[in-house]
Amino acid sequence: MSFPPTLKQLRYLVALHKHSHFGKAADASHVTQSTLSAGIQELENLLGAQLVERTKRSVMFTTLGNEVVRRATGILNDVDDLTDMAEAAKNPLSGTIRMGVIPTIAPFLLPKIMPVIGKELPELVLHLREDKSADLCDLLKKGDLDVVLYALPFECGNAHEMPLFPDPFVAVYPSGEAPGAEISTDDLDEDKLLLLDEGHCLRDHALEACSLVGRRAGRELANTSLATILPMVAAGHGMTLLPGMAVEAGIANNMPVDIATFGDAIPTRMIGLIWRATNPRASTFEALGNAIKNAAHH
Repeated sequence: MSFPPTLKQLRYLVALHKHSHFGKAADASHVTQSTLSAGIQELENLLGAQLVERTKRSVMFTTLGNEVVRRATGILNDVDDLTDMAEAAKNPLSGTIRMGVIPTIAPFLLPKIMPVIGKELPELVLHLREDKSADLCDLLKKGDLDVVLYALPFECGNAHEMPLFPDPFVAVYPSGEAPGAEISTDDLDEDKLLLLDEGHCLRDHALEACSLVGRRAGRELANTSLATILPMVAAGHGMTLLPGMAVEAGIANNMPVDIATFGDAIPTRMIGLIWRATNPRASTFEALGNAIKNAAHH
């Protein structure tokens, strides 16, 4: 191999892998389709191997192609981190941060914290994305996100965690059916417990916090949200566990439900930030985390 692959060629290949379409990958790379296709062909010639199987209707990567994409993603992340490091050295509290937020945090916390972040860190620009935990983790690993606002713990490879504050769970029952205004985890009847499906980390954290790990909820509701579970509870189809921030934000207002808090050994989830351990903007993310913590306590 006379010359090593260029970063541009690697970016073209990663873009094609992401979009599985030459036209869409070219648009995302801000080049013409012929330029992108030629760049990938040059990369294949340099490596002396086919990376992509091309047909008129589909794009399929070879085994080697997938491995090259995996390694190229790491290389490009390192290059981007190098650029970020230089920018952060100029002014750590400025620039753009791409932040992911899980659905069981976003609607309840973002309206509260965004004004505070804007006031405390006026030169930071946040680009937000809401998605499930596993999908946000993948985006973080690929370098498409800088930081994620998670419920911890969540395993996401070589990532740094910054715990911010605990979010206690409360129990929600149909009106008149709560065992009392204050309960213990022993009062929970898993046969009546409604939770989100296994794609949501809230389910796992709730079961673990309430010492119900290894036991199934009475019903798991796939492809739904807390706002959908609450009417089920109100209609008498079971009870559920809600994060305290959701109740504080008013999710259960004007609904025929009873909310019971826990006495001793209050089950909680920990809200925190995670970012790639190799990302050099740790001081920026820590400042963001402190602003979120300050806003949450107001």
